[in-house]
Amino acid sequence: MWIFTKLAERRIQEAMQNGEFDNLPGKGRPLKLDDDSHVPPELRMAYKILKNAGCLPPELEVKKEIIELKDLLETLEDEKEIYLCCRRLNFLIMKLNMRRSVSPLLEEDQVYYKKIVYRMAKRRGKVKF
Repeated sequence: MWIFTKLAERRIQEAMQNGEFDNLPGKGRPLKLDDDSHVPPELRMAYKILKNAGCLPPELEVKKEIIELKDLLETLEDEKEIYLCCRRLNFLIMKLNMRRSVSPLLEEDQVYYKKIVYRMAKRRGKVKF
């Protein structure tokens, strides 16, 4: 097998000396390599197809929605809306945690309604210590 490696290397060196690689598109710019080493091999092709179609993998879609709900939660004033948002947020966090195969210590923490209401009331100055 090493014979083929040596032969290929020699041909590449000859082509470089002859200037056959001088006019290639993208010369002098870094290569855009997708690092998919963290993706299981059986999912790489499916993820690449989703990426080319402009879609996110299911885990990232859920994570994106969690981030959006956390941002929304900071702006809500009505307790009923806060409660409904917390329920949806906790459901998505549970869904994400179930989908991942990581240690429970690395799981996303759920949001607790009473803590959020207390924190919002404290921010508005309605709670005194």
